[in-house]
Amino acid sequence: MYALVDCNNFYASCERVFNPNLQGKPIAILSNNDGCVISRSDEAKALNLPMGAPIFKWESFCKSNHIHVLSSNYPLYGDMSSRVMSILKQFTPDAEVYSIDESFLQFKGFENFNFDDYGNQIRKRVLKWTGIPTSVGIAPTKALSKVANKIARKFPKQTKGVYVIDSEEKRIKALKWIKIEDVWGIGRRLAKRLKEKGCYTAFHFTQLPDEWVRKTFSITEWKLQKDLQGIPTLQLDEVKDKQAIATTRSFEYTFSDIDNIKERVSTFASSCAEKLRKQGSSCYVIIVTLSSDRHKKDLEQHRASTSVNLSYPTNSSLIISNCAVSAVMSIFKTGIKYKRAGVIVTGLVPVDNFQLNIFEHENPKHQPLMQAIDSMNSKYKNYKIKIGNQDLKRTWKMRQERLSPRYTTNINDIIKVKC
Repeated sequence: MYALVDCNNFYASCERVFNPNLQGKPIAILSNNDGCVISRSDEAKALNLPMGAPIFKWESFCKSNHIHVLSSNYPLYGDMSSRVMSILKQFTPDAEVYSIDESFLQFKGFENFNFDDYGNQIRKRVLKWTGIPTSVGIAPTKALSKVANKIARKFPKQTKGVYVIDSEEKRIKALKWIKIEDVWGIGRRLAKRLKEKGCYTAFHFTQLPDEWVRKTFSITEWKLQKDLQGIPTLQLDEVKDKQAIATTRSFEYTFSDIDNIKERVSTFASSCAEKLRKQGSSCYVIIVTLSSDRHKKDLEQHRASTSVNLSYPTNSSLIISNCAVSAVMSIFKTGIKYKRAGVIVTGLVPVDNFQLNIFEHENPKHQPLMQAIDSMNSKYKNYKIKIGNQDLKRTWKMRQERLSPRYTTNINDIIKVKC
């Protein structure tokens, strides 16, 4: 059996854990730079606040409907997610973290368990230890556990947050209920193609001829069909090292001067280098992108990217930062107001297994220096040690005018209890 555990309104729930005054009230969480709505509580959804709504257009609507609008507090959300996932791993060693607020669990050797009770145990422990409400869907396959989770989330009073598909009758009933466009793994285009074939529900999809699905679609859709039929085909994904690492951000404001852009690109490059070191990799290729604000049609637009090929692999912040800064200078155009930049490192190899170059190699002093910097930053947090061309005050310059405290990741923001 598989379970999908999904945190309800995760971003809003994290805010409510430390600010109980928000319980039962509509909440909207904004994207980077307080741009648009990326998460809504059930109360905000009921008021018809749309997903992706630009806040500058919906500001008066939120005020008139008393919707609490908050900036994204990613350090808080990431820490709360880690706490939830560590609790879930206490129930089974076979777990796959699917997203920041979802995790698949596989139950091997649990044949004699009552999964309704076990699902309730999971919900109660997560809620008691973190304050985050969850929905649990349990079924014989991953795809069916997704369906079961949707039912648990849609009908909380009837299911009490847990729904188990443990019979053929329940499976068919659930598949007839869920629309084809709501099936996990079915996108808009695929849903449109399936509807043209008279396929409007997940049940219709399972009734399509096996050979036709294999010839018409990819192996992924065929596996999904088998999973929905109750035949375990999709397995838990193993944690693998990334083949490319990217850091891309929108700026707090538009920049037309090269100095500000060089500083931002240097910061992004240092972040990529740190991620490389964490997974024990080095890179051969550095890609830098730069783009103007595409929403401002009245301004001259410019988007460009360039790559730097290294003769030896590296994960040194010094080398990657210098290469990235040189690259962005080569694509920068005077007079353009830039809004976004990014650094991507690819051509990854393990740090202890790569082709040596007889003529060129990395400065041997860089590795112990990077280890010392990582150690110090890990100990003191907030990136105390940076490269000289970075802003020493902040890592990400984003507009976060409605940011809540980082209750669990910053000692200065910890809640104080007065007795």
